[in-house]
Formats: sequence, C-alpha cells, structure tokens
Amino acid sequence: QVQLVESGGGLVQAGGSRRLSCAAASRSIFSINNMGWYRQAPGKQRELVATIISGFTNYADSVKGRFTISRDNAKNTVYLQMNSLKPEDTAVYYCHAAIGTMFYWGQGTQVTVSS
Repeated sequence: QVQLVESGGGLVQAGGSRRLSCAAASRSIFSINNMGWYRQAPGKQRELVATIISGFTNYADSVKGRFTISRDNAKNTVYLQMNSLKPEDTAVYYCHAAIGTMFYWGQGTQVTVSS
C-alpha cells in the first residue's frame, strides 16, 4: 500500500511552465516500478499523461516534447515538469502507482492554463 500526495498545481499563463510533485508515504517508491501521471478535464475521461515504468518513460502524444516525467527515489517523489503549457492542458492531474494488481491514486492537483 502507498499514499500519494500531489502538489504544485495552480494558475499559469499559456506558454508558461509548472512542476508537479507526487510524494509517496508509507512505502519507498524504490520498490514501485510503475508510476505515472494522469489528468481529467471537466466533462472528459481521465487520460494518461506520462508514465515511468522500470526506468522507461512514455508520454501521451499531446504532451510529447513539452512534459517530462522523472523520479527521485531519495526524495520518494515523482515529478512532472510541464513546459509550453496550453489552455487544453487545464485539468486535475493525478499521480498513479501500480503495485502488482493494485492501483493507487492521489487526490489530484488542479492545473489551470489561461489564454
């Protein structure tokens, strides 16, 4: 089991940058091979943004070249660096961890990009 807490959301202008953090509690992320970020915009389904699985990264086409996922095992934290933000990136961003067949989610952090 793991608790995930996101932070770093807020209001940012189009073209700006933001870094989200996902801090894990009660378990070291060193032992978690599959972590990632998802987002959900109003009226839309939750969608994958980026994952880092056994050191390999994967991105949604809509964020490739703009977003970067990384992890710092020493700080027990996963990051999502978001650059060149667009209004369509506005959403609640959720941190995700998969341990075996169990999926864990954080509470989400709102990112709003103004045009």
